[in-house]
Amino acid sequence: MTPVSSKLYTDDVSLLMVLIDTNPYFWSSMKNTAFTFSKFLSHVLAFLNSILLLNQMNQVVVIATGYNSCDYVFDSSSSSMQRAECLLEKLEEFVDKDESLSQEDSVDGVGFSLLSGSLSMALCYIQRVFRTGPLHPQPRILCLHGSPDGPGQYVAVMNAIFSAQRSMVPIDSCVIGSQHSAFLQQASYITGGVYLKPQVSDGLFQYVSVSVVEFVKTKLSLAYQFNSSVAYIQHQTFRGRLV
Repeated sequence: MTPVSSKLYTDDVSLLMVLIDTNPYFWSSMKNTAFTFSKFLSHVLAFLNSILLLNQMNQVVVIATGYNSCDYVFDSSSSSMQRAECLLEKLEEFVDKDESLSQEDSVDGVGFSLLSGSLSMALCYIQRVFRTGPLHPQPRILCLHGSPDGPGQYVAVMNAIFSAQRSMVPIDSCVIGSQHSAFLQQASYITGGVYLKPQVSDGLFQYVSVSVVEFVKTKLSLAYQFNSSVAYIQHQTFRGRLV
C-alpha cells in the first residue's frame, strides 16, 4: 500500500463514492410523505450530473446500500450507456434482488441497511485507484442515508472510519431519515467531512451541492463548527449504548 504521505493528487480532479440507502423497509415508511424513493433519485441524479459537469475528468461511483446486501451500481469511468439509464437499470436490478432476499425475514420497523459493507466497498475501490499510479484523483465518500444505525455494525463501521482517516479520505454524510445518525456524525467528524441533516427533504440537491461541493473548494479556508456531543455519543456507542 502506498504510504499516505507519498500520495500525489491530481489538481481539481475528484473521485466521489456515493453510497445511497435503498433499504426497502425504510422507503416503505416514507410512502406517506412527499419525499418518495423516486423523488430521492431525481435529486441524486441531478447532483451526480453537477459533479461530472464541474470537470470532465471527475469520476463518480455509486454503491447501493440495501437491507441484505450492497453492490456497485454505477461507475462513470466505465459506463457506455446514458448515465441516468445505466444507473436506474442497475439500481432496479439491485433493489429487486435485495427485496427477494428480504421476503423470508421478519423485520421490526424500518430495519437497518448495510452501511458497514458499503463503506468497506468504497474504501476498497479507492485503494485500487491508489495503486494505479503515482497520481490520483482526490477521493471523497458521500453517504446518503436514511435508515437508523444498526448497533451490530458498530465495530465494522468504526473500522471503516479509521481506515478512511488513515487514507485521508473524507466521509460526507447527508441523513434523510427522521433521526440523526451517530455513526455518520462520527464518520464525518473523524475524517474531516461534512455532516448534514436537511430540514426540508425537497431541498436535498441544494443542501448537498452547496455544502459538499463548496466544501471541497473551500476546505482550506473554512472550518465547519462541530457539535461536541459527538464525542459523548462515540463514548456511549463504545459502551454498547446508542444515544
